[in-house]
Amino acid sequence: MPEKILVVRFSSIGDIVLTTPVVRSLKLQLNAAEVHYITKEAFAPQLRSNPYISKVFTIKSKVSEVINELKAENYDFVIDLHNNLRSWQVLMALRKPYGRFRKLNIRKWLLVRLGIDLMPQVHIVDRYMLAASRLNIKNDGKGLDFFIPEEQEVPLNVLPEEFRDGYVGLVTGGKHNTKILPAEKIAEICSLLDLPVVLLGGPEDNSRAEEVCSLAGLKAYNACGRFNLLQSASLVRQAKFIITNDTGLMHIAAAFKKPVVSVWGNTVPQLGMYPYLPGDVPALISEVKGLSCRPCSKIGFDKCPKGHFKCMMDQDSQRIAEFVNLSSKI
Repeated sequence: MPEKILVVRFSSIGDIVLTTPVVRSLKLQLNAAEVHYITKEAFAPQLRSNPYISKVFTIKSKVSEVINELKAENYDFVIDLHNNLRSWQVLMALRKPYGRFRKLNIRKWLLVRLGIDLMPQVHIVDRYMLAASRLNIKNDGKGLDFFIPEEQEVPLNVLPEEFRDGYVGLVTGGKHNTKILPAEKIAEICSLLDLPVVLLGGPEDNSRAEEVCSLAGLKAYNACGRFNLLQSASLVRQAKFIITNDTGLMHIAAAFKKPVVSVWGNTVPQLGMYPYLPGDVPALISEVKGLSCRPCSKIGFDKCPKGHFKCMMDQDSQRIAEFVNLSSKI
């Protein structure tokens, strides 16, 4: 029975959230096992409050920054949930038994480039779990985890009074523009919702959110850039419903078992990273089907390669709003 295990995942927000069922299962199913985690420095805050993780190691750019510390831990097993050059460097330096996540890059390439879908009908969480199969770890079916320190919780009285009795959290950002709803579509959806909307995102999303507010009027509150990740997660947790692009806060919403509409642009759910919501939580995947150009990437672009951006501009705002309005009343 291994007593000390290292989990490797360097980025990013959502991908790290998706590893939490593995972490929890390792801790709870291996009794007294000590679970450590290595990630990039920017993503450490979301892990340090996780009660199933005993120690978090961080790097700025190179694994060599912490290799000596990792060697000193004398791990019994390493679980590589990133599968890149850096994670391979960790495995080679530690020379310990390991399990590794399979990326399925050839299948992704076939789907994106040729439209041939050979992707397994399995969520990436369950593929992460396979990396721990040598330890006889099983998926407990309890979904994702996200823990917020008490001092990072956002009291609702920081919001305007009309938002305190219930709001829809709408995630405005994403790592790539082709995964992001344009401001005019966001405003259109806001105008159809019964509840007021808190716009969530980072400082880079502020100008888009300001444009939405100018179009949507008092029904939208711009929280973009006003709160850090953990505080934004607190606003997600307190929302009645979440509408989100394919981005990190989507997975945080799933961790809180929030009813969610996930909006898909150039990427597709078949890649295995749709909201992981075991149980009967209301959820809608909104996508424009029948576009021959979609998916155009497994990640995203700065702008639509075709110039029309139909995958987002043709999203059914009415359907999204009706689903949220109905589900919010249940």
